[in-house]
Amino acid sequence: MAHKILIIGGVGGGATVAAQIRRNDKESEIILFDKGSYISFSNCGMPYYIGDTVEERDQLLYPEAKFAEKYNLVIRTNTEVVSIDRDRKTIIYKDTAGNHKESYDKLILSPGASAATPPIEGLNADRTFPLHTIPDMDAIHSFIKRNKPKTAAIVGAGFIGLEMVENLHALGLNCTMIDRSEQVIKLVDSDMGSIVQKHLNDKGVTVILNDGLDYYSDEGKRLHLNSGEVIDADMTIMAVGIKPNTKLAIESSLKLGDTGAVFVNEFMQTTDPAIYALGDVVETKDLITETPRHIALAWPAHRQAFIIASHLNGERIPYKGTLGSAILKVFDLTVGAAGHNSASLKKLGIPFKEAVIESYSHVRYYPGSDKLWIKILFDEESGRLYGAHTVGFEGVDKRLAVLSTAISAKLNVADLPELELAYAPPYSNAKDPINILGYKASAMLK
Repeated sequence: MAHKILIIGGVGGGATVAAQIRRNDKESEIILFDKGSYISFSNCGMPYYIGDTVEERDQLLYPEAKFAEKYNLVIRTNTEVVSIDRDRKTIIYKDTAGNHKESYDKLILSPGASAATPPIEGLNADRTFPLHTIPDMDAIHSFIKRNKPKTAAIVGAGFIGLEMVENLHALGLNCTMIDRSEQVIKLVDSDMGSIVQKHLNDKGVTVILNDGLDYYSDEGKRLHLNSGEVIDADMTIMAVGIKPNTKLAIESSLKLGDTGAVFVNEFMQTTDPAIYALGDVVETKDLITETPRHIALAWPAHRQAFIIASHLNGERIPYKGTLGSAILKVFDLTVGAAGHNSASLKKLGIPFKEAVIESYSHVRYYPGSDKLWIKILFDEESGRLYGAHTVGFEGVDKRLAVLSTAISAKLNVADLPELELAYAPPYSNAKDPINILGYKASAMLK
């Protein structure tokens, strides 16, 4: 049966679900609204365009006309949906011509999230930038090309902050990173974060922790920190996190979850069965503990798109939960994590043990072998894996992939020595570091 399906928001959630629905359903009418100018682009590639690793801006964009033709749908960019009438199943949207009404049979919310920009005294928007959208990227790129800055402050030592510090450094900027936490990259435990911090220092990046930005002076070029320290910077990257765009959901009386994101069931339906939601705006359950979790990553959004498209096609395939597997490049290091860290397990009151190994990516005698650190967190009695952290110069991604799979499959530490992982001198050791870590952790069980 053909439906009229409206999608609010594009990119990894909205554009993906539109494409997925069309693969299953050739008849339904699909209209996609986005208040921006781009419905499909690579968020993750933006720091690398700024740093000149990605040479062409268009490499990050999927042309609107091509997308609309390929998937036979209507796209309305620069168009903001301002209200939803759930009883009448209509929306009101506005564009340059004014306000308009559109009816729907099914509605999908993918408004994403917005970069958080704290109201800081003296902030100069002409030289202080978030990085979450293509216009953000263009503003940073244009400022650098036009003003030739020599110094940069990066406020926030998470994903965006770490990726931007590398790319600004590559352009020759002297960088200072500031974070209120005790460590960089809170995704991993502090012992793993200290390896990353040392690498940043080795690259000439100044890292200031346990401190925050109090106010600006000198037209936004001087940063005054809470500690009293003063940093001079020609530009600032504000990378202090994101907030889900829940305004429409709140005004439509849709339920929010404990994390403040939109509540959905296992089929990604909101409290209104005719309205689905996905991506950065939703709260899902944790794959391991089944506790509420808000995760803004590409893989969950893509999987959720498949869940919604399948449900609209009459297939009841549940979303099982979010593990939060994530990886990033920090200069020569790769940093990865899956599942929980020590802080999240302590917050949940879950007792655990941890095991760490410092090893090498492959046999020492074969050229290119380099340091590799792996840490796992596990139940002290059953040995069930709760989390894994990987840091190193080579082979990090494949170890994280193995451990992510092991956690998803509910394996325990005693299963890790049983994993028959392929070996040849350029790739590993006869016993992979994961095998060895499994032996070590198994010996720690009660």
